[in-house]
This record gives sequence, structure tokens and C-alpha cells, in this order.
Amino acid sequence: MATSAPEVAIEPDLPIVDAHHHLYGIVSESQHYRLDDFVDDLAGGHRVLGSVYVEAFESGWRSDGPAGFRSVGEVEQVSAACDAPRQAGANLCHVAAGIVSNVDLTLGDGVRAVLEAHVAAGQGRLRGVRHHATRDAGVVGRFTHSAPAHLLADKQFREGFAWLGRFGLSFDALVFHTQLGEVADLADAFPETTFVLNHMGILIGVGQYRDDMPTQMARWEKDLRALALRPNVNVKIGGLGMPLSGFGFEHGLRPATSKELAIAWQPRIDICVDAFGASRCMFESNFPIDKQSCCYVELWNAFKRCTQGWSVDERSELFHKTVCRTYRLPHLHS
Repeated sequence: MATSAPEVAIEPDLPIVDAHHHLYGIVSESQHYRLDDFVDDLAGGHRVLGSVYVEAFESGWRSDGPAGFRSVGEVEQVSAACDAPRQAGANLCHVAAGIVSNVDLTLGDGVRAVLEAHVAAGQGRLRGVRHHATRDAGVVGRFTHSAPAHLLADKQFREGFAWLGRFGLSFDALVFHTQLGEVADLADAFPETTFVLNHMGILIGVGQYRDDMPTQMARWEKDLRALALRPNVNVKIGGLGMPLSGFGFEHGLRPATSKELAIAWQPRIDICVDAFGASRCMFESNFPIDKQSCCYVELWNAFKRCTQGWSVDERSELFHKTVCRTYRLPHLHS
């Protein structure tokens, strides 16, 4: 993708806590995004006070030992690398102030020991768990992770899930828009556990869904609004730069501008906030995955453009208060 003149961060004093990003790979690999890469993106001018690290790509996993414990290595690696705030331009950023790790909840009651190891490795920063549950029986499922059918209803999975509440951990739900009803059923079964819907429920806009987008959009909105009736469910607004979303910015000759992003993303953002309310919505960068469509400065500029007419309180919730409350980050909230 060709480069273009970078934008200047608009409203640079607005506090932000990035609700979702990744770090993975090593510099010698073609696909990598390390802490220094993230700090370079953070230095673009937005006031990012901190971030929530979310597991991805088995980064840092142990290469041996019991399979269920190998993901502990990722938490150990991130905790060690992000042990102090990083200077990013004019701001100090608490990178990985909260950590969401990968735990195989199908271990049932065996997950207790795994969670104990993750909590210890997190050094006080483990806040939640993610278990990939995306499932598609068509072409999309052949090119992405496709979990077993009806995983969230599986008896063994739910036995493992029950331990999250006992450890005070939240659950990051990674599903497609066709599975939102399954998340609602799980949220009903565990009303005391905090849920965080990743990437707005990933409304798929490619493959067999592309030619039927009005119907798929209506289905997503209907199921999203039904899910929002569960008070223990929150939503991350982002992931719209992923090719799966169907906007096509990844095919551009240059990264998308914030104005282009805002025009494309506004309808879905409006629906999410109307359904859940600002106090249960949080903005995420989903970097570097969303970097396929745009740069970090432009992404946050787009979110700011989409909310320019909203109240100060609503914007405070979306940009930092909801994520701080959900992931228990009082030092960033204040």
C-alpha cells in the first residue's frame, strides 16, 4: 500500500484508553508487531493513557509442557515487556495495563489450575479471558478460525466458563454476527460474569454474505439489540478495518483517511451505541489487524469525527471510562 501524508491528531487532549490491541512475532519474521511498533503508532499525537492487551496468534506460547498451560507464556512475555509506562511522543502510556489471555475453557474444571497460572503470570494485570468461538460453515470459515458448532453451549466449555466468575475475570466473546444469539444464551446462564463482545460481533461483509448485505445488516442489528438487553454484556467498537468487515479499504492505493473511515463506519457505530448506551461501549484500535485499512492516527480521528456532535459524558465513556470500568483500571480512569 502506498504511503500518504499523515494526518494530525484532532482533539489531542481527549483522554483515550485503547480497549484492544495485540503484540506478536519477532522482528525477523515478515508478520510482526512488537512493543516498539505500537509505541511508534502511539506517538502520533493522540492522548492514549493506556491499553488493554488481548491475546493473538499464540504469541509467546510455551513450546512444551501440558498443552493447556502453554498460553501462560504469552502472559509472562507481555507482563515482562510492559512492566513500566512507555513514553510515546508527549504522553506516557500504560501499555497492557490490563491483559486478556487465551485459556481453553473446554478443559472444564481442569481450567482452575490454568487460571491460577495466568493470574500469577499477569502480575496483577490479568483482567479477562478469550476463547475463540468464531464459526462459519461456508467459505469464510475455510479461511479463518472456525470453532466447533455450538461451542458456547457445550457442557465441558460451560464447566470451564464457570471458573471465570470465581476468579473475578471477564469473558471476551469473539464470534461472528451469525452467533450473537449463542452469546446471549451464555450471558443469560452466567449473569454475574462480565462479557465483552469483540469487534461489534463481526458483521461479515465478504464471501457468501457480500451479496446479501442489507439482510445481514438487519440480522446483525436485530440480534445485537437483543444481546444488549443483557446488562452484563459490553461491546468493543472497532475491528472495522478488518477485511472481513467488507469495506475494502485494504485494497486502496493508500491508507484510508479519517473522513473516509467515518463515513463508512458511522452507521454501525450509531447502531451499537444506540443499542448498548455509551456506558457499555468502548473504542478499540484492534491494531495491528485494522492497520490493513488505515493508520493509528487516522483510526482515532475517525472515531472522534463520528462522535463530534455527542455529549462530553458520552464521549468520555466511549474513549476511556467504559474500558476502565470494565477492565478495572482505576488509575487510568482517574
